[in-house]
Amino acid sequence: MEITTKEMFETEVLKSEKPAIVDFWAPWCGPCRMLGPILEEIAAERADLKVCKVNVDELGELAAQYGVTSIPCVICIRNGKVAAQSVGYVGKDELLKTLGF
Repeated sequence: MEITTKEMFETEVLKSEKPAIVDFWAPWCGPCRMLGPILEEIAAERADLKVCKVNVDELGELAAQYGVTSIPCVICIRNGKVAAQSVGYVGKDELLKTLGF
């Protein structure tokens, strides 16, 4: 799910009953494009998770709020709080392990 506003982020991620995996990315970022299919696969396999994407070029304020300085940056948010974070391209198994799944 593409997050397009701060309000949508609050509703879809911060108020979600499921843990949310949020991918901070940009279309010009090669590693971000490589990570995209992995996140789509996780979204298809894991109904217990919510997988969202935030384009840092469009929502730079939100990226700054979460301390995103390098992309791709994938943050796991549980109960409205950051629970784990992964920066850079990693494989599916390593990503899930780093995020606590």
